[in-house]
Amino acid sequence: MIKSMTGYGKGQFAGSDAHYNIEIKTVNHRYTDVTVKVPRALMFIERDLKKWVSERLTRGKIDVFVTRESTQQAIVSPVVNDALAAEYVSLFRKMSDQHQLSADIPLSLLVAQKDVVTLRETDMDEKLVRQNLQQTLALAIDAVEKMRMQEGEALQQDIQQRLNLMEQLLGEIETRAPGVVQEWQKKLQSRLERLQGDVEVDPQRVAQEVAIFADRCDICEEVVRFKSHLVQFRQLLNSDEAVGRQMDFLIQELNRETNTMGSKSNDAELTRNVVAIKAELEKIREQIQNIE
Repeated sequence: MIKSMTGYGKGQFAGSDAHYNIEIKTVNHRYTDVTVKVPRALMFIERDLKKWVSERLTRGKIDVFVTRESTQQAIVSPVVNDALAAEYVSLFRKMSDQHQLSADIPLSLLVAQKDVVTLRETDMDEKLVRQNLQQTLALAIDAVEKMRMQEGEALQQDIQQRLNLMEQLLGEIETRAPGVVQEWQKKLQSRLERLQGDVEVDPQRVAQEVAIFADRCDICEEVVRFKSHLVQFRQLLNSDEAVGRQMDFLIQELNRETNTMGSKSNDAELTRNVVAIKAELEKIREQIQNIE
């Protein structure tokens, strides 16, 4: 079953230390791009969160939002970010010099700046926090996976219908192709018959021209390869692995065979079918951009 790269999931967990909430949003992307946003107090686990997400969601632009609300029993205390405070002081003094203002920097102004003073739990059990976040993340990913599978099922049904239509069009091309040479031969013979009074016709040369035309219009190899690619594509549709890139490659190959058939076509009906196949391939190409 293929999966879409579009999904949303939310996980919530009430631990003995705090209430945890994780939201995950995913959209299509060529590779795996995980962005995790956590409160400052949870920065120690940011790398682990990215690792856990990447182990289960193998492709897409993935945004993870983490919040944690301590219970009433948690003990918190204000903490000063000295490095950030020093940066603000330096900035304020520089602005004062540039604009010839008073150099006094009131404490109230400094502590009002974002993240200069934050609240931090003095008794945070990092091991417990890690366990609870991992459990919360698993719930969120489960929800994302469920949505991505539902989206993938809809994509699979649509693509399957288009594959069936292309197979039908290819069958019509395959049936029509031999008649193109026969019709061309009849037209050539008719022209020559009209000219027999004025031009001497060499039967051997006529047969040679027919053979050359038949070879130039022969699409047997392209039809065989196209059918083989369709079989491979259907196998990928039923795979449990990430197959988006493989599908993209197969679409390129199917387009290549279709273009060759079109260039060899000397028949209006064949050309119409080739154009119809190309239209379906383009629609499938757009769909698989969202497949994991």
